[in-house]
Amino acid sequence: MATPARLDAIDKFRGCAILLMVLADYLADVNRAPAWLKHAPDVGYTVTDLIAPLFVVAIGLTYGLSFRRRLARDGARKTYEHAIVRNLALIGLGFLMTVGGNLLGVYPSTINWGLLQALGAAGLLTLLVIRLPAGWRAGVGLGLLAIYQARLDCCWLDAVRSAPQNGPWGALSWGALLILATVLADWYHDPARRWRWAPWASLAMLLAGLAASLVIPVSKARASASYILISLGLSALIFLGFHVLGERGLRAPLLSAWGRNPLLLYVLHGVLLGVFALPPIPGWYVEAPLWLAGLQATALVVALSWIAWWLDKRQWYIAL
Repeated sequence: MATPARLDAIDKFRGCAILLMVLADYLADVNRAPAWLKHAPDVGYTVTDLIAPLFVVAIGLTYGLSFRRRLARDGARKTYEHAIVRNLALIGLGFLMTVGGNLLGVYPSTINWGLLQALGAAGLLTLLVIRLPAGWRAGVGLGLLAIYQARLDCCWLDAVRSAPQNGPWGALSWGALLILATVLADWYHDPARRWRWAPWASLAMLLAGLAASLVIPVSKARASASYILISLGLSALIFLGFHVLGERGLRAPLLSAWGRNPLLLYVLHGVLLGVFALPPIPGWYVEAPLWLAGLQATALVVALSWIAWWLDKRQWYIAL
């Protein structure tokens, strides 16, 4: 059973991920923002390319805990029904957001796919194997990643690169990432294995990704196997850093507040982005100077932070 201290470390880690995601989404269309604060257009790796994996790993840290707790309380049928409905709801909400974004011009792609759809699809894939032992799950995750990479090299490359969040094809790769994250999470939540297994397994994933990069290009735009393994290793090591800092007295209540309402804040940030993206004023957003972009990004974060703080103070948490 996870202790409150460990759950708070997960909240802080998740809050950091969603906060960075908000900033990255804002900066994506600001032309004067430096390239290292945007996604690599194809092959390459930037700071921003790590943000989505951070969030997927945060989901993996609680996926198994939540499933097993509900399984013990409600039984198998209700537990699976809840998980299926939850992930389908994520996909549906994602469709609504991307349709709205397409109509408003915020998301110009004609392919109705985005982060929430990818998360929902990954969640459904993980549901198929979540009751397997960790070792078997690791084998499934790595096997799924190998199958995806083979299909990518064979015939999916153009479709995946041109689709937002790698399209439905990329869900296989993101699903592999979530499955592997649940394996690391199981070892982390087991006190006997936490420091004997989790750090070394995380480092092994990072090194495996770096080795794979010698033959497989590292690319978020492709959700390539090397990208997934590197991101998994880095994300897990960063989380363990949050855990260590928490044990040493790190207090970051605002990050925790962000982490307890991630879905609501993500949806709200999409709405607030329209304040900057929609007005047809030259120099207001896309061509904004850096000082104005900084002010707007600060205003966006402050507004969402106040909402997160206000909801957390009242212990109102919105989740599917």
